[in-house]
Amino acid sequence: MSQDHKIKIALLQIAPGSTLKENLEKGLRCCKKAKRKGADIALFPEMWSNGYHIYGRPVSEWQAEAVSVDSDFVNAFGRLARELDMAVGITLLEKYETAPRNTVVLFDRYGERKFVYAKVHTCDFGAEHDLTPGEDFYVSTLDTACGPLEVGAMICYDREFPESARILMLKGAELILVPNACPMEINRLSQLRARAYENMTAIATCNYPETVPDCNGHSSVFDGIAYLPESDASRDTCILQTDGQEGIYIAELDLEQLRSYRESEVHGNAYRHPKKYGLLTDTRIREPFIRNDYRE
Repeated sequence: MSQDHKIKIALLQIAPGSTLKENLEKGLRCCKKAKRKGADIALFPEMWSNGYHIYGRPVSEWQAEAVSVDSDFVNAFGRLARELDMAVGITLLEKYETAPRNTVVLFDRYGERKFVYAKVHTCDFGAEHDLTPGEDFYVSTLDTACGPLEVGAMICYDREFPESARILMLKGAELILVPNACPMEINRLSQLRARAYENMTAIATCNYPETVPDCNGHSSVFDGIAYLPESDASRDTCILQTDGQEGIYIAELDLEQLRSYRESEVHGNAYRHPKKYGLLTDTRIREPFIRNDYRE
């Protein structure tokens, strides 16, 4: 397959510093390293601006570290994206109205902001209870050296809700970027594998390395292609899984192969029955688990 159809995704599995300035400087350095490795897109772990350092601290203390999407911190990555001719997905604790958001900003290779996505499924059982959840999922056309690419995003715990990736697929996503900050063990990795398989969508997840508390690396890319024409057997859709070490890891996603697969296989939107899924959008207040008395 021609390299012209392969896009290189850099997962910046790196440990944060202790200040915004340190994270800015290290983030810029690592983007430059990713470009030297041939990356078309560079993705940061979750909430890079403060290293997802929100647990075990007073709420007012970490909320004060929030930065605007128009801040010098964020804009520096937009300028660098243009300078490097490389898309950048930079993550931050975003200053927002009464409470911050957990956000990723995607810049294209011209330094243009393509979307600002705030984590919809905040971890309300923990410190993220004091964040403002996002309101929607976004897909944007990213101009790349391989041509236009439809890109969306979800963040960490969004992975646990099939609706997140499903909505992104329905909006046209070919690639979903997933900043992350948690232990990526077999069940969470299996969720990502399932989201990619059921939606025929590539999913690239960037985690912090094992030196960061409650993280273990194991960033991954699943290309979503379960079958190839020349084989009767299914294939492993995982094209990259890192170890726990800090590093910049590159995955090559074959867009021509993915698009051909999406045109011929049965998953995604091909045989859905959305009229039968009404309960999924029923807003009645329920107990944490669906009980028999809600079944009809």
